[in-house]
Amino acid sequence: MRLSDLGEFGFLRELERRGLVQRIQNDAAQFAPDLVVTQDALVEGVHFRLDWTSWHDLGYKAAAVNISDLAASGAEPEALIVSLGLPGESEADDVIALYEGIAETGVPVLGGDTTSAERLYLSVTALGRAERVPGRDGARAGDLLVVTGPLGASAAGFYCLQERLTNPCAREHLRPPLRVAEGKELAQSAHAMLDISDGLASDALRIAERSGCRLVIELERVPVAAGVAKVAAHIKQDVYALACAFGEDYELLAAVPEPGRFSVIGRCEEGEGVVFLRDGEPVEFSGWDHFRD
Repeated sequence: MRLSDLGEFGFLRELERRGLVQRIQNDAAQFAPDLVVTQDALVEGVHFRLDWTSWHDLGYKAAAVNISDLAASGAEPEALIVSLGLPGESEADDVIALYEGIAETGVPVLGGDTTSAERLYLSVTALGRAERVPGRDGARAGDLLVVTGPLGASAAGFYCLQERLTNPCAREHLRPPLRVAEGKELAQSAHAMLDISDGLASDALRIAERSGCRLVIELERVPVAAGVAKVAAHIKQDVYALACAFGEDYELLAAVPEPGRFSVIGRCEEGEGVVFLRDGEPVEFSGWDHFRD
């Protein structure tokens, strides 16, 4: 069986079944009493293109996507460990700009590794501290689903860069939001929480599967970022496909007993899976999968 048959999360489930990995169900690994650790990698030609992004923005994004996992764990970031592979002919000023982008997030780099590689590869490990980590497995019937901000800007930004469209969403694709304060606030009461990295459809399913409940999302309540509708019309796609299926928005999705100041987009019920409703009728979306897409 190939990885493309299993998909990314099917592969992880198989590793769990065989006892080869443990406790990987959340955005970050939790160690007693309050240490939280996460790691993400960015590969040239897969996660970014240097003709679209500056080295500075690349460094910022590499740090931000890891900080987002800490935010989803209710953690305060404390340090980054950076491993970098790249060709020897790379300009030193470019690499320095990359580290300046990382530094812009305000989280210090305390170590890492560098190596020669045929194309640019950037792996960041982030460490933080959390008083309470909601995880993905505590959502229950009666919970409300909330998000910390509008969705779809990264998807629209990707198409702006691809189609060379002038739209503020292009920058949103390159520079994800940092939701650390929101994550710490939600972590006080959330029963489950994660960041929307692979698309609302995929990430909501992860909460549903781990928690053993059904998530019902009403599209009319999903906040869509400014500029997304214009891009969707240009590329002839459903605006909610950009907001729910593309990913890389790095807003937080949480199942909570009370919404507080955050946007309610749906609810948790008895059952399984994820249901998207438009005008009360079900519609289907699928998110990003690294091995299938």
